[in-house]
Amino acid sequence: MEIMHKASSSLSCKISFFPSPDNIDSPRTLATPFRHSSASSNSQLQQLQLNRSKNYRPAGSPLRCTASDSVKRQEMAGKDGQDPRIQKISSAIRVIPDFPKPGIMFQDITTLLLDTKAFRDTIDLFVERYKDRDISVVAGIEARGFIFGPPIALAIGAKFVPMRKPNKLPGEVISEEYSLEYGTDKMEMHVGAVEAGERALIIDDLIATGGTLCAAIRLLERVGVHVVECACVIELPELKGRERLGDKPLFVLVNGA
Repeated sequence: MEIMHKASSSLSCKISFFPSPDNIDSPRTLATPFRHSSASSNSQLQQLQLNRSKNYRPAGSPLRCTASDSVKRQEMAGKDGQDPRIQKISSAIRVIPDFPKPGIMFQDITTLLLDTKAFRDTIDLFVERYKDRDISVVAGIEARGFIFGPPIALAIGAKFVPMRKPNKLPGEVISEEYSLEYGTDKMEMHVGAVEAGERALIIDDLIATGGTLCAAIRLLERVGVHVVECACVIELPELKGRERLGDKPLFVLVNGA
């Protein structure tokens, strides 16, 4: 999973100071960014100015849906945001600033999982897209790809194959190394989990720089599997991860602003 993008001058984040009405029926409670009272108005104003100077979106504000017309290698669910499910999904995802370390904007899908309607809509949108694509393998990237991958696989009649970090799978594995910001990591898959000629979908919760998706593609293609498409719930377009995928199609539901 690729989790984060940095709130810096080169990667700007839009500021949204409003509660999320679509989350009212969700079984979670989100704190509004500011509480209005005469006793604290000055401190709130100072906090607002500080937030703007940091150029970040407060925790709990929804991701903005930016669904647009399909173009080559850049497809999103619906056109011009017409599918009402997209906004519900977008509103159910929250952003946590400075997690897991300062300067990181963490895209938190755990709140999406608490909203049964939004979670179901997320799975349905993927199933509707892939049910008639003759896909026999859904490959999920550790760890959040394990959440979305199995229900999609079951619904379209495909097997689910976990793609894991080193020393997690008990049997014989093949591995693929990929680059991180500092150093490298590996992705592993069980030998015999897939066969040459199979058609695969790779699923993860988010694409940032694209490193893990590229590793998953290489791993599958090494054993003769045709990767039909990569799919993610969220994309951080500022990090240009889709550019690393070459001509491999990518489908996403919402953009992290």
